[in-house]
Amino acid sequence: MAGSHTYCRKAAQSSRLATILLVAGVSGFALASAYRSPVSFDAVAADHSAHLMEEAPSDTTAPDPKQQQQHQDSDLPQYRLSEIRKHDANSDTPWVIHGNKVYDITDWIPGHPGGQVILRAAGGSIEPYWDIFTIHKSDYVYEILSQYQIGYVHPADLVDGKPAQDAIEDPFANDPIRDPSFTVHTAKPRNAEPPEEALDEHFMTPNHLFYIRNHMWVPKVENGGDDHVLTIELPDGSNKEYTLKELKAKFPSHTVAAALQCSGNRRRHMSEGSGRKANGLPWTVGAISNATWEGVYLSDILNDAGFDVASARNGTSEAKHIHFGGLEAYSASIPIKKAVDPQGDVLLAYSMNGEPLPRDHGFPLRAIVPGHVAARSVKWLSQITLSDEESPSQWQRRDYKCFGPNQTQVDWDSAPAIQELPVQSAITSIKLGKATPPPNAQQSASSPEARTISVGGYAYSGGGRAIIRVDVSLDDGKTWDQAYLLPDCQAADGSPSPCLGNAHWTWKRWRYEGTLPASALQSQSSSDADAGKRCTQVVVKATDEVYNTQPETHAATWNVRGNLATAWHRVKVCADCKPTPTSKGVEKTASRE
Repeated sequence: MAGSHTYCRKAAQSSRLATILLVAGVSGFALASAYRSPVSFDAVAADHSAHLMEEAPSDTTAPDPKQQQQHQDSDLPQYRLSEIRKHDANSDTPWVIHGNKVYDITDWIPGHPGGQVILRAAGGSIEPYWDIFTIHKSDYVYEILSQYQIGYVHPADLVDGKPAQDAIEDPFANDPIRDPSFTVHTAKPRNAEPPEEALDEHFMTPNHLFYIRNHMWVPKVENGGDDHVLTIELPDGSNKEYTLKELKAKFPSHTVAAALQCSGNRRRHMSEGSGRKANGLPWTVGAISNATWEGVYLSDILNDAGFDVASARNGTSEAKHIHFGGLEAYSASIPIKKAVDPQGDVLLAYSMNGEPLPRDHGFPLRAIVPGHVAARSVKWLSQITLSDEESPSQWQRRDYKCFGPNQTQVDWDSAPAIQELPVQSAITSIKLGKATPPPNAQQSASSPEARTISVGGYAYSGGGRAIIRVDVSLDDGKTWDQAYLLPDCQAADGSPSPCLGNAHWTWKRWRYEGTLPASALQSQSSSDADAGKRCTQVVVKATDEVYNTQPETHAATWNVRGNLATAWHRVKVCADCKPTPTSKGVEKTASRE
């Protein structure tokens, strides 16, 4: 602990304090689990927001404020809220409130694993942040916090033993307004996917329809972002700083078209298709979107900052990883060989689809790492560190990894972090047309009739690998045909291709037109939700340029985190349904796996 004014009662606890997070930033679980390996999945199922904000309720009940009042230490002073608010992030002695107690966290800040993020709570209540990270609601954390107590909130500022609700800051109060058409998986922080027709209708996803994946609140940046500072920490420990305005003026701009996909895309399909629930948000097909990104090449900035980019390219540099850190404390890293690859197109982007980055998508500056899982394209970028090790953050070391389907107790250190993504495809629209008469005139009038069918969707592969084929089956994989790959990268008027970049970073949209044969339809059993109807499974799978193709089933690739759900996408279609008049999905006519 730094500072000559450190309380004696705290000093003896410094080693224990270094493993506890008192506010959002780095999960307390992540730090504690660093001391045990392998880690039981049962112990991590209640992980923090990097595990998608789905923690199980704590077994420990928060202290009752009224009981706390009855057992106040009469030797400690009482403070009005007006006085507490003065000890905010700009104060030399930041304070926080929990319940009716006041804590001076000055000496904790230098050792806080989440850096300065703890200061968001300074001058107010820490509880809204603990509501985000419920791992803190344990006797052990309350014990640690108690060592920082300096007094109580004055009774005149309490309602039912706690500060009034309007006196407690909501960390998400300044979040932007979002499109109401999204399927919301968590509201705070916002994690949501657009309707399927948004994926189907647009090659470049409009900004307001781009899927939203936030681990915490959306940082608020003033002055249009021009004064935003990016700090580069070089291997020798020296720093170089750039404002966004300087980045735009000093370096040539480049535009790259690239899709971003969450590692949990289609997690719901994995859970349903395997019959085993995976841990995480139940994304369907919408945790992927496609956009053009304008910014400056990371390698140009590193070179200007004094880093020997050539040594990194030939493998002789002591730096092996690039860490990206965001304003809200999220951080992750990529191998340096990707960062400095002249063909790798790693950008620090300030524009998305020709407009300034939206707040949900990283305003004013974010990393774009084409071909890699979106978790590496860190938003609200404020810090870059060159290191011989990958990022120590929770999201790098103990999340965004895969394990075998039998591994329910996982050793996080045994698996590499997900970087490049495997091949993926999904159905985003199905249109059933009118019935057509049986081709054999000898058939009776009661013979089943075929239906015309139109199917559409996307395909994508990581690492810049092109999609070369999309296969569609109308009878659950018994027979196959090939879909038509839309020429989205070919400008019709002879203008430059919209698919800018050195590799195939974008998704590929596809279409299939055919006839749903009566022979493919099977009557559903009485126990089925579609009992009495004649249905089939429409299936899609994609193959990329090195002939990677999708696995047939989710059971083979199931993992506890539900990452990389890339099995064949199946959609149940029933011929007894009315023709689909538009391409707005098939929610009423099909079930999905």
